[in-house]
Amino acid sequence: MSDRGTGEERRKRLLQVASAAVFLAVVVIAVLIVIAAQDSGSGGDTKLEGARAVTGQLDGIPQRGLVLGEPAAKVTLVEFGDLQCPVCKGFSEEVIPSVIDAKVRSGEARLEFRSFTIIGQESNVAAAAAIAAGRQGRGWDYVELFYRNQGAEASGYVTDAFMTEIARGAGVPNIARWNRDRRSSAVLEEVENQTTEAKELGFSGTPSFAVEGPASHGLETLGFPESGAGELEEAIEAAQSPPGRSD
Repeated sequence: MSDRGTGEERRKRLLQVASAAVFLAVVVIAVLIVIAAQDSGSGGDTKLEGARAVTGQLDGIPQRGLVLGEPAAKVTLVEFGDLQCPVCKGFSEEVIPSVIDAKVRSGEARLEFRSFTIIGQESNVAAAAAIAAGRQGRGWDYVELFYRNQGAEASGYVTDAFMTEIARGAGVPNIARWNRDRRSSAVLEEVENQTTEAKELGFSGTPSFAVEGPASHGLETLGFPESGAGELEEAIEAAQSPPGRSD
């Protein structure tokens, strides 16, 4: 074999070694990025965050199913949400607490969560788990704690282990019963019915809101409140009594 041929073979081997080294470097970087993301507290794992804050936010307010507030309240504000929705998470942390403090804790309004599962199958199982928690008086604790530990949508984080930790953190007393309920045909049908209702109301995204009270014409749609808590609080006041009249 000529020296020229030997040189070409050597160059090929060097290129192969270099390519392999670059590939391994890319793999290492990718692994480090994944590890960093897992350690960053970005949500979607079983190391729960915010359990104490949720307990404090809801402390002393009656719950029944996924309705938060006094049963005698004249107005019901309904949120149609998807537990995987990042915008819903933002509302949960930045908007809903103001509504709870201003209108729900005082007994002026009830706040109800209904599922509008638009992201994927994981949204359905998450919604069923919330309904099942509501059957034991911990529905809103479950919803709020889920949002605070939400992972990237449709990433596969909504596992049995994750949802069980949310249930425990939310204070669901009977986990075995919760497991049975969330898998039951009745609960799964309820998730489907709520999503159908949202579509029939004309909603196309989450979160979307509706209100019902003495001065409303049944369940009136509000859609997405661009101005946040103030818009929702004004809608509650308007549904409580007609314009120009105060109770």
